[in-house]
Amino acid sequence: MVLIYWRVGEILGKRINWFEDIICVMRVAVSSTGKTMESEVDIRFSQCPYFIFLDIEKGKIKESSWVKNPGAGLLVGAGPAAAELMGREKIDVVITGSILDEAYIILKQLGIKVYRGLGKVSEAVEKFIDGKLERIEKKTE
Repeated sequence: MVLIYWRVGEILGKRINWFEDIICVMRVAVSSTGKTMESEVDIRFSQCPYFIFLDIEKGKIKESSWVKNPGAGLLVGAGPAAAELMGREKIDVVITGSILDEAYIILKQLGIKVYRGLGKVSEAVEKFIDGKLERIEKKTE
């Protein structure tokens, strides 16, 4: 959906804030070193200690919560455990520093998009809302 709005904006010669045009709520999960928006984005999706969940509507955060990552500390299966949590929580977008192939494949199968974010959680979410985060895409054939 972002791509469609981006392309329309390019055709019209202006940037369109796609969040303002969409009525639905988007569920976003951020891999985090802590439980608050001022925590740092953890560079490890599979092994981060916490996920911060956000409901974003029309470019505004409507609700936030945190949960411990079930994959944190696991020697085997951390990626699938974290990815399955995203599916159960009906997440639309994940923001993280990096992600390994196994977890990425599961998220892709679930239709969850992955973006690279660094710095504070609040800053990464703001950049996402503004369309300034890089989407992580891997070949999974």
